[in-house]
Amino acid sequence: MSPSDLPVRSGTAPTPALPGGPVDFTEAWLANRRLSGHTRDAYRRDVAGWLTWCAGHDLDPLRATFLHVNAYGRDLESTLVARTGRPLTPATVARKLSALSSWYDFLVKLRAVDANPVSGADRPQVDRDHSATVGLTPREVDALLAAAEADTGPTAVRNRAVVTLLADLGLRVGELVSLNLDDLGVERGHRSVRFVGKGGRSRRRALTPGTAYAVDAYLAARADAQGVAVHELTGPLLVTATGGRLDRHAVFRLVRRLARDAGIAAWAKLSPHSLRHSFATTARAEGVPLEDVQDAMGHADPRTTRRYDRDRHNLDRDPAYVIWAARSRRSPG
Repeated sequence: MSPSDLPVRSGTAPTPALPGGPVDFTEAWLANRRLSGHTRDAYRRDVAGWLTWCAGHDLDPLRATFLHVNAYGRDLESTLVARTGRPLTPATVARKLSALSSWYDFLVKLRAVDANPVSGADRPQVDRDHSATVGLTPREVDALLAAAEADTGPTAVRNRAVVTLLADLGLRVGELVSLNLDDLGVERGHRSVRFVGKGGRSRRRALTPGTAYAVDAYLAARADAQGVAVHELTGPLLVTATGGRLDRHAVFRLVRRLARDAGIAAWAKLSPHSLRHSFATTARAEGVPLEDVQDAMGHADPRTTRRYDRDRHNLDRDPAYVIWAARSRRSPG
């Protein structure tokens, strides 16, 4: 049965006095929520993907049922991502459906629909206790930073700042690329950066001397190229060669290229989130309390932070090593 053969809702409540159609509902929904710019853009893309799917199946999204959402979810799970050549992860599909569910909840409140069709739909099972991200060992992070230090070209000094911020602060890539120059500051003797993180929560982080040095070197080079003083620079913290805001895809490509240059075996599976993963696991290994790591990572739920810790311990404590060591002791000679 194709989506066009599925039943639709026979009726909905009168549409509220908002102009246009679902796109206008989307903008009203986003404006009604306290979200970071990155999260707002991601949610907008998530809903746009659903609206495009509905248009392709001649379906009015305001008359969709959970059966349509199920069909959409299966399509998401089977569609290959052009950048990676792999299907979306269950966590990504679940996140997209979660955004869609929030959108429909908003429409229910507006009485644009009678019920949320996502609430009865099937969603992928996501293991909240383990992260699918490929992390890096501390030595691999060192190698990646060394590769950034050895990088050449007009954007090399910026690239060093990018990788240093990711490695030393464990930022989400969306948080990184959304930083502006006026987010930098000094507070109680600490160099700092303020930003709006996931969930619209305001956060601030300290810049270590090494991080501050990398940022200062980049800004000095950028100011010199523009023929102005550093304090006269404005706009995004991280920019492209043409002055536009650096985007997440460029950071993704940069991390993989530098990882390849560093000789890291899993370079093709790495992402900016790999450095965030390593930040958390290394901090815990060095004895940083869980609640401090949680605050630094901007996790609302401590379970999210703990899963990084579990990933660190799972391989270290694998009984296979005990079995192998025992067998080695029994072997003659």
